[in-house]
Amino acid sequence: MATQADVRRIALALPETLEDSSRFAFSVANKGKAKGIVWVWQERIDPKKARVPNPAVIALRVANLDEKELLLSANPGKYFTEPHYNDFPAILVRLADVRVAELRTLITNAWCCQAPSELVKTYKASIARKAK
Repeated sequence: MATQADVRRIALALPETLEDSSRFAFSVANKGKAKGIVWVWQERIDPKKARVPNPAVIALRVANLDEKELLLSANPGKYFTEPHYNDFPAILVRLADVRVAELRTLITNAWCCQAPSELVKTYKASIARKAK
């Protein structure tokens, strides 16, 4: 079972990752803009009221809509979506249902699809050197 503390630790271990100071969210700078990689799900509990953070669920960026569909169909109990995320490459993840190792892979992949390509290349090269 993963926690928000695991999300924070994993996200901040990736190069140039930034933590939002106003909410539970992490991004990486790309061409001068903060590109979101993982954030707390803002759930619509009452249709007439503002969304509220659900700390048990994170939204996670994925590379594209095909990857989103693949993950959603692979394990709909763990991953899900809602109309707010239609046509947007992100999934919702129930933290209680995901292992930390799996969470690390998901967050790293999210970072890779948002970070500048040269930074991703440097990061992957450093991981490869450490694996030797």
